[in-house]
Amino acid sequence: MSQSERDTTPLNQSSQSDIDEIENLITASVQFGPSTVLPARPPSPTRASIPVSTSPFIPSNLPAPPPKSIAVPAAPPFPSNPNRHDNAGPSRSNLSGFGPPPNTLTEPVWDTVKRDLLRIVSNLKIVVFPNPYREDPGKAMRDWDLWGPFFFIVFLGLTLSWSASVKKSEVFAVAFALLAAGAIILTLNVLLLGGHIIFFQSLSLLGYCLFPLDMGALICMMKDNVIMKMMVVCLTLGWSCWAAYPFMSTAVNPRRKALALYPVLLMYVSVAFLIIAID
Repeated sequence: MSQSERDTTPLNQSSQSDIDEIENLITASVQFGPSTVLPARPPSPTRASIPVSTSPFIPSNLPAPPPKSIAVPAAPPFPSNPNRHDNAGPSRSNLSGFGPPPNTLTEPVWDTVKRDLLRIVSNLKIVVFPNPYREDPGKAMRDWDLWGPFFFIVFLGLTLSWSASVKKSEVFAVAFALLAAGAIILTLNVLLLGGHIIFFQSLSLLGYCLFPLDMGALICMMKDNVIMKMMVVCLTLGWSCWAAYPFMSTAVNPRRKALALYPVLLMYVSVAFLIIAID
């Protein structure tokens, strides 16, 4: 069979009907619009959405617990002082441990005098009476002062001037100059020998050591007996030297102890000679 005969061969009747049906469907789809095409399977159900919160913690549906009351112990009331005004500053007892020291510029004069007298009595007990603090000059005269030595020097000068029958003012001037200049010279002598002591502390010690001689001069003024004067003066001279020995001996090198104690002994002997010689 040739090629031309093959092309003109009529189709089968069933095939022709299928082609006609396809053409009719295409024509109907063009004229009446696209037809609804059923899905191959039903659509999947909608998934539940998960709530997203910006807070790091998920709020709970449980009810909040009731707030607990915390019992705070009440502070003890301060004892009321009827003598204390509301605008007054802190009391002296509160300043004994911590904080700045009390202001002494506004205190009464009698309080200042009483405090100085108590300090003089305390230092006098440490210097001239037996006690364990005499072996340690740092502990003995840590709270040194110059009011006590000044009082003892003036008292000795007044006692010698009252004992003199003539030239009372000259006797007072000689005694005051001897004691004041002698204390300064003895202090400088101890410092030049390499002593570990403060200048004014040494003056205070030497002045307090005059207390026994003051008592001897007072007794000699009341009793006009030469033998009794010599006994009292020797006793008070030994007492003054005994009081000054531990402080001056421990302040310098042991090899220079004699160089420090000899001038002290010389000054006290000069004062004792004045007590006996003045009539």
